[in-house]
Amino acid sequence: MTESAAPCWDLSLLYPAADAAQLRHDLAAAASAAARFRAAWHGRLADGQLSAAALRSALQDYSALQLLALRPYLYAQLLFCSDGSDPSHLRLLAEVRESWQQVSEATLFVELELLRLPAVRFAELRSDRQLAAYGHFLDNLRVHAPYTLSEEVEQALKRKDLTGREAFVQLYDELCASLRHRFHLPGEAAPREVTGEELLALLYHPQRDVREAAFATYLTDHGEQALVLTSCFNNLLLDHGKEVELRGYPDRMTPTCLSSETSPELVENLLAVSEAHYPLAQEYFALKRTLLGYAQLKNTDLYAPLTETPRHFPFAEALALVDEAFAAFHPELADAVRPLAGRGRLDVAPRQGKSGGAFCMGLYPGADPFVLLNYTGTLRDVTTLAHELGHAAHYVLAGGQPLLNYHPSLPLAETASVFGELLVTRRLLASEADPQLRISLLCAKLEEIIATTFRQAMLTRFEQKAHARRDRELLGSDDLCALWLEENARLFGTEVTMIPAYRWGWSYISHFVHSRFYCFSYVFGELLVLALYRRYQEEGAAFAPRYLDLLRAGGSASPAGLLRPLGISLDDPEFWAQGYAVIRAMLEELKALVKATGGSGGD
Repeated sequence: MTESAAPCWDLSLLYPAADAAQLRHDLAAAASAAARFRAAWHGRLADGQLSAAALRSALQDYSALQLLALRPYLYAQLLFCSDGSDPSHLRLLAEVRESWQQVSEATLFVELELLRLPAVRFAELRSDRQLAAYGHFLDNLRVHAPYTLSEEVEQALKRKDLTGREAFVQLYDELCASLRHRFHLPGEAAPREVTGEELLALLYHPQRDVREAAFATYLTDHGEQALVLTSCFNNLLLDHGKEVELRGYPDRMTPTCLSSETSPELVENLLAVSEAHYPLAQEYFALKRTLLGYAQLKNTDLYAPLTETPRHFPFAEALALVDEAFAAFHPELADAVRPLAGRGRLDVAPRQGKSGGAFCMGLYPGADPFVLLNYTGTLRDVTTLAHELGHAAHYVLAGGQPLLNYHPSLPLAETASVFGELLVTRRLLASEADPQLRISLLCAKLEEIIATTFRQAMLTRFEQKAHARRDRELLGSDDLCALWLEENARLFGTEVTMIPAYRWGWSYISHFVHSRFYCFSYVFGELLVLALYRRYQEEGAAFAPRYLDLLRAGGSASPAGLLRPLGISLDDPEFWAQGYAVIRAMLEELKALVKATGGSGGD
């Protein structure tokens, strides 16, 4: 697929260019509106006599101000992701971040004053019907009360972040976007510069030496930047540790747990159950080694195709597959995302300077989301497309929520994306008669689930241990490499051998830099979706409307509250184990297919 033939973002839907006069006008308008808002409301929200009507008016103004400031901020982020090598994109991103910082400082008092309200008065306001639309926002806000500092200190922390935490995040992003990898791609006459995504895509190449060489090149090039990458990690870990101490959080994960409306106990249970099922992953690794006919399985073989000519999916075919799978579940799910490609909301092909990986950025209610891919035509790319369009459907369906309830909370953020992957996989399995291709499809799906449950649990454990170690001492690159190999070895057991360059695997996991302890949400989301899909299999079409209601709710209630109508209790100690029971059933289905075709499917 050539870049010219692939859909690209049309960011002119937001602004015509990075130097557009309208963008500067909006930045100035946001700053002026923030000053007016502060003059109108500062000091009033902490008043015990504040009425519900007045608070509703303040929150309406607050939401309108957030919308005004969001548009240029999101545009600059998307522009940088489309080409992070363009200096004008870097300058604009720095400019809008500083502008956003000023607006955030001016409006910081909203949360702080509401937190200072007496508990009895806060409860009275929270229960008033005039504030029903803001109930979840107020609940989420209140749990941070014990850890919130004075307005002056909070403003100082925000200013510090511009040249502290955010500066190191920006340095990491710029460095990773600038990396150039020289590699001899299969079928080409000579080595050339390729993107990181092109190298990672070769982990699915049928030739073993190509897979290992590509991943080793990618990792080694990151390792050559160890000085900067290690410095970024050290300073971000230290920054978080100091803020935790300053605010009095009981542990390093508490801020993430509060923001995600979970608890450290829930997360620990989730991780412990996952670790207890590591042998399930190792059982699959042993089967994959047998299917490949290898005496030893390397970590570069985990995603190897089972045939020399794995199927290639043109993007148009992949898009049609996702559309069909979504529509078969419920037409409204397909309708939510069908127009996006024609509206300039998809950016598909890999290219130099473009951000790696894939994501879906929800903007604000009523605005179509933007989806970034690095599509190369593999089966994995098809399910990645389904994943990101699932996110997009979630945002579109939640478009009826007000801004403060628009984004789903962290544990539910992957609900629609992982469900979309399952829908597409099952559709492919249902339409495929060739048992060898069915085996390949099941392997691919199990590998994705393992990556989204066991691997993400491992990543969370690595992150926990890195933070704990940084509390005691400065971490060298060798320390981070040793921690990384140790946690991976617990997952791989004796079934998988890691290539030497894999010691640098920690350095390219951007979640460690952008969103502390985010990785546990993938485990949560995957196991939750497996349970939801099981309900769908049991209930059929009657399940779909209730599932769509869950997506439409956005972030309007806690995860526990939103899932209760679906009969799911997150406090049930058996809940997470049920998800792994579904994985076990898929593994047994795969073994039966292998045995039926004359292979070795185990006992």
